[in-house]
Amino acid sequence: MLTKGLALLDRARGALDVLVREMLKFGVVGAVAFVIDLGGYNILVFGPHLLGMFGQQNTVGVLHDKPLTARIISATVATLVAWVGNRLWTFRHRGHRQASHELALFVFFNVVAMVISVACLGASRYVFGLHSQFADNVTNIFGIGLGTLFRFWSYRKFVFAADLVDSPLEPANQEPANQEPANQEPAGKN
Repeated sequence: MLTKGLALLDRARGALDVLVREMLKFGVVGAVAFVIDLGGYNILVFGPHLLGMFGQQNTVGVLHDKPLTARIISATVATLVAWVGNRLWTFRHRGHRQASHELALFVFFNVVAMVISVACLGASRYVFGLHSQFADNVTNIFGIGLGTLFRFWSYRKFVFAADLVDSPLEPANQEPANQEPANQEPAGKN
C-alpha cells in the first residue's frame, strides 16, 4: 500500500514538473512572439521609433490609418514564430501529429486569440476614442495577455495534446496496480 502511495506521489510530482517546464518554455517563446507582435504593430502604425509614445513627437507608420490591419499582420508573424518555437522546443517531448494538421489547429486557436486582441484594440480605439501610442500599447498588452491564457490552454488541450514521448508520469519499474509484486530476490543476493 505504501508503494502505491509513493508511486502516486511520483506521478503527481512528474506531472507538475512537466507542467512547470512547459509553462516556462511557453513563456520564453511567448516573450519572443510578444516582442515581434508589439514591435511589429508599433513600427507599422507609428513608425520605427518610440518617441510618439512619450508625447515628444507625432509619428506615422505605413499603416497609421489602419491599426486593426497592422494588429492582424503583426499577430500573424508572431503566430508563425510561436508555432515553430512551441513545436520544436516547448512541446517537443510530446508526440506530434502531422505538421500540416498541427499547424491548422495552431492557426485556428491563434485566430481566436487574435480576435480577442483585435476586439480589445477596436474597443479602445472606436468605443473609448483612445488613439495614442501609449493607449494602443496598453490595450495590446491587455489583449495579448487574454489571448495568451487562451492559447496556453488550447495548445495543451488540442494542438500538442499527444501523449508524452518519454513519460515522466510513469514511475520506473512500477507493477500494475491490480497485480501482486512478483517474488524476486534482490539483485546481488544469492
